[in-house]
Amino acid sequence: MEREVTKETRRNDRQELRDAVYAAIDFSHDTSDEEIYALIDAKMAAGERMRRLTIAERRKLRREVFAEIRELDVLQALLDDPEVTEIMVNGPEQIFIERAGRLQKYDARFSGVERLGDVIQRIVASCNRTVNEASPIVDARLKGARVNVVLKPVALNGPILTIRRFPQKRIDMEALIAYGAVSPFLAAWLNVMVKAGYNIFVSGGTGSGKTTFLNALSDAIPADARVITIEDSAELQITHVENLVSLEVRAAGMTDCREITIRDLIKASLRMRPDRIVVGEVRGEEAIDMIQAMNTGHDGSMSTGHANSTKDMLHRLETMILMGMEIPLAAVRGQLAAGIDLIVHLGRLRDHSRKVLEIAEVTGRTEAGTGEIETRTLYRFRETGYDEKEQITGVWTREAPLEKTGKLKAAGLALPADKA
Repeated sequence: MEREVTKETRRNDRQELRDAVYAAIDFSHDTSDEEIYALIDAKMAAGERMRRLTIAERRKLRREVFAEIRELDVLQALLDDPEVTEIMVNGPEQIFIERAGRLQKYDARFSGVERLGDVIQRIVASCNRTVNEASPIVDARLKGARVNVVLKPVALNGPILTIRRFPQKRIDMEALIAYGAVSPFLAAWLNVMVKAGYNIFVSGGTGSGKTTFLNALSDAIPADARVITIEDSAELQITHVENLVSLEVRAAGMTDCREITIRDLIKASLRMRPDRIVVGEVRGEEAIDMIQAMNTGHDGSMSTGHANSTKDMLHRLETMILMGMEIPLAAVRGQLAAGIDLIVHLGRLRDHSRKVLEIAEVTGRTEAGTGEIETRTLYRFRETGYDEKEQITGVWTREAPLEKTGKLKAAGLALPADKA
């Protein structure tokens, strides 16, 4: 009688085969991948139940056991799948993924908390990081992915692992136009603004595509500029600038090395004679250093930040600066108004598409009352309906002309014909 192949029997087969291979490994020397595969094949051939599996089932089992021993267990197949953009592990039995902009539950699980813990330790050790109950939160970087880990006692439902994949193929402005994230006119308009040296902040919520858009904007930076990029995890891919310095933060590691923060790197970059500074994301007290850099001759600098609107981005920057320095609010607003020229706000719509929702100009400060920073919307996305694929359609409309044209004139550039 043929055995019914259920999820449970497949898990048992995998665990039994894995344990048999582990027991046969000679740990007195480094075992190659080929030797591991040979051991797996030998143990499969020796097992009566294994011989009853189909060729396809045996190939799948062989790959899964190798992934458990040498790679990242059930996550390896997801990391090998280019369509998976995010992996969320909520304890050993719940794995969710993002594919094509949509969240879904993944039909696999780890054999237990210990196995998930082994995978997490393998990831963080490869980045020279450490995570344990004493230090339960860590950010790390796999090849081509950003990783966040939260362990007990902070995470109540087991080890939490989040992996965000970087795009395998660099997404430029032409690709964003094809995706409908921005119009051809606005892409050309922003291209001129970057070339002219306007300081630009890209704002938006989580997953709205801020870093991708910043990367696309950077294509317009003149190739002869000296550019310094500063990031938590190196994601920016500026390929056309030869005089490029890429800096990445360093967490306090297992060897008790000193933490190097974004704030440290911004301060160091100012001594490197940069023309432009590009900071992947500002999220804390380093905001004051970024804004001061924008105010001290590094025109064309850019960064991103989490916010719900262009106004909210400015309010958040105020708060970040006040976290790092005790200075009057009026002085903070003066620095922001003088340093930032444009804010490009991105959003993720209900159909999961990402779009430029607003481009606002920072025009100055109000004279009376609190001296709040004044902005005005230059372009805004307005929905018009749905297409045949149930995707949101819309147009970018002009709300007001650009007021601060000094940098354009100084660069000898002109904006494209005013239409969105």
